[in-house]
Amino acid sequence: MPSTSKSVKQQLREILAETQPAAITEAVWLQLIARISPVSESYLRDLLRDTGLPFEQPYAGIRQHTLTELEESLRGMLAVYLAATAEGNRTRARYCRRQVIAAKDRAKFLTAKHPEKEEMAQWMLVWLENPEIFPAWVEARKRAIAPSPSEES
Repeated sequence: MPSTSKSVKQQLREILAETQPAAITEAVWLQLIARISPVSESYLRDLLRDTGLPFEQPYAGIRQHTLTELEESLRGMLAVYLAATAEGNRTRARYCRRQVIAAKDRAKFLTAKHPEKEEMAQWMLVWLENPEIFPAWVEARKRAIAPSPSEES
């Protein structure tokens, strides 16, 4: 039974000290969700990122502070999504999609104050519409939005 007298942060610190995981794997993620419940996945993910432990996808979620970070996250999520699809693991494939949808929604929400989030939301929409073409599309898109040599000087 989860403790309600301790903060989520405190509970997480205690569990990590007790279990000392080398990385946030599926097993660790599921254990944390069960032991700290109720907790939002995004809040737990943020706390875990602060620990510096490596994270497995899809539990790492979609990072979108920069386009480079977003691309890395989407490529990592794509690998998990394609593997899940090939294995017939619809639950994991749907989980991957839900992570991208949630990140896209956050980006769209932030576009008023951060116009660069509109580009990020577009990347995630392409991923959602056809994940398999995302790698080729993102390479073409990066070339299209890169400053020309004359603009760089």
